[in-house]
Amino acid sequence: MIHFAQERAVSGLRYNNVIMRLVFLAIATGLSLAGATSADENVRAVQNKLRDDGFYSGQIDGAYSSELSAALTRYQIRHGLPITGQLDEDTSKELDAKPAVTNGSTGSEQSSETWHRLRRGQQRPSTSARQSDTAAADARETSSPRNEEPAETNTGTPSEESTQDTSSNSSEMARPPLASPATAPATGSPAPEFSTERLRDYVAAFVLAGLDRNVGAESDFFADRVEYYDQGTMDRERIRDDLKRYDERWPERHFWVAGTINLEPQSDNRVRVTFPLGFKLRNGNKTLNGKVYKTLLLEPSGSDFQIVAVNERKSE
Repeated sequence: MIHFAQERAVSGLRYNNVIMRLVFLAIATGLSLAGATSADENVRAVQNKLRDDGFYSGQIDGAYSSELSAALTRYQIRHGLPITGQLDEDTSKELDAKPAVTNGSTGSEQSSETWHRLRRGQQRPSTSARQSDTAAADARETSSPRNEEPAETNTGTPSEESTQDTSSNSSEMARPPLASPATAPATGSPAPEFSTERLRDYVAAFVLAGLDRNVGAESDFFADRVEYYDQGTMDRERIRDDLKRYDERWPERHFWVAGTINLEPQSDNRVRVTFPLGFKLRNGNKTLNGKVYKTLLLEPSGSDFQIVAVNERKSE
């Protein structure tokens, strides 16, 4: 009798343990679903906000896609935020949302897809949305650029020796509207439109390409031969090597567009794009902060652009 009683007690204990595990599993599943629903609603709210402002034209589905990432990048470059292509802390605060940063290989792959999408100028908002975007953003551009510390991105090689600042140089500066759209002269083959929107996307793609795990991905933006800063004419492979050395020298980089993007169409079917680039570089205990005015000289290459010259000067 004692033996059977012990068996019944053990069986009852096992039964209770199974029930408790099922209860815990149900609670965990419910919390997970609630968290996912909350995350989806957060992303939907961001999609709605970006659509209302003319940056996003995709589905309101709560999905964190490369199309949404491209819209976030457009929003960031227009508002002087760190260009990350993600709903990071600074961007989420501006959008009154919760951060939703992608990490790991998925985030890296999405970043690569995003800058490719931006470079091709894919899926711009409709004309009415763009007009709404321009009117709303131009009104906001009379305010000063933000001074928050930006998230990690990378772009070309700043002349750090000429900008030995020890603190952020994002001084208060009025931000007038962007230059009016300009169209390139007609040529015998299709050429991309030299419009403010398209070139803003191109600048954003150039900056965002620095997040690609393939260090030196920005070199894909350059022509075969380029007037490269004060180093004279360089080919793309030498530029890629220079970018890799730059990555080793400054493994942690923060970049943001700190004001107006100016367009200057050239007589030889080229366009000069100039913009203020704020930066913060770090390597261990060594840091470098400041702002330079970056200049890209672009020319059409099929339905795309390519950089034929790049330079910069220190912000006064």
